[in-house]
Amino acid sequence: MPREIDLSTLRAFVTVARTGGMTVAGRHLNLTQAAVSQQIKRLEEQFQTQLFDRGQRRISLTQSGERLLGPAERILAENDAIWGMMTSPEIEGTVRLGVPHDIVSPFMAPILRGFSKAWPRVDVSLTIGTTRELRRRLDDGELDLTLTTESMTDSGGERLMMDRLVWVGAPNGEAHARNPLPVTMGDENCAFREAAVEALSEAGRDWRFLCAVSHMTAMCATIEADLAVAPLLSQTVPEGLEILMPSSGLPALPVYFVNLYRQKAGVSPIAEALASHISKSFAARYPQAA
Repeated sequence: MPREIDLSTLRAFVTVARTGGMTVAGRHLNLTQAAVSQQIKRLEEQFQTQLFDRGQRRISLTQSGERLLGPAERILAENDAIWGMMTSPEIEGTVRLGVPHDIVSPFMAPILRGFSKAWPRVDVSLTIGTTRELRRRLDDGELDLTLTTESMTDSGGERLMMDRLVWVGAPNGEAHARNPLPVTMGDENCAFREAAVEALSEAGRDWRFLCAVSHMTAMCATIEADLAVAPLLSQTVPEGLEILMPSSGLPALPVYFVNLYRQKAGVSPIAEALASHISKSFAARYPQAA
């Protein structure tokens, strides 16, 4: 006899896992805390295993919950893609999207894959650059949409997620202890450059540029080699590098936001479909920032 999983219980499970609480998850799902708790209970009864450790103030996943999280997110992503494909009007054409170089690899592959499945007749023309460059190109009509990494969200922008800027170095590296501090970061258009320089100056830390280029491969190479440290969003730290803790002696860095902007003159249905897909994808993966 086939056994079927209620997708509403999976959605509740994923949202609780990502937000860390039944009450917060309920706000995102437009449900009461009791209703969310009941859905989690039904899922646990169906699998005959406990998915959350409820012994702490912020509930955490059990080993069974950790096993379920990835497959559950993939099932929901497929469900949402099919729903979008079958309920959206047939559209075709090209949409021009800008993405900062540091968030392409961490975020965009699953988002663009899901969009391609839902709208197979739409091509996405991707432009990579710094936030300042991409916003200029959007204003000049060269892009339909752009993502940005900024310390605020300007009028007309949609805030997709919040993340803290952190110092990143090589595992067990020594670059953070050198004086002057060797720093690698983007060129003069880099969104994080001003914040990092200001933090170092306020802390009285002597520093020098080792590399100043807005290219993630070059930046990461200098960090991996333990030649320098760099400021990155915590959610974008590549595998093989590590976030430097306060004990490293480096000054704290501010919060930044990933934003979405549309052309002020208005966008086509194709571009609006992509904008909506991006927004929903970030909300599903990072509901605490939605």
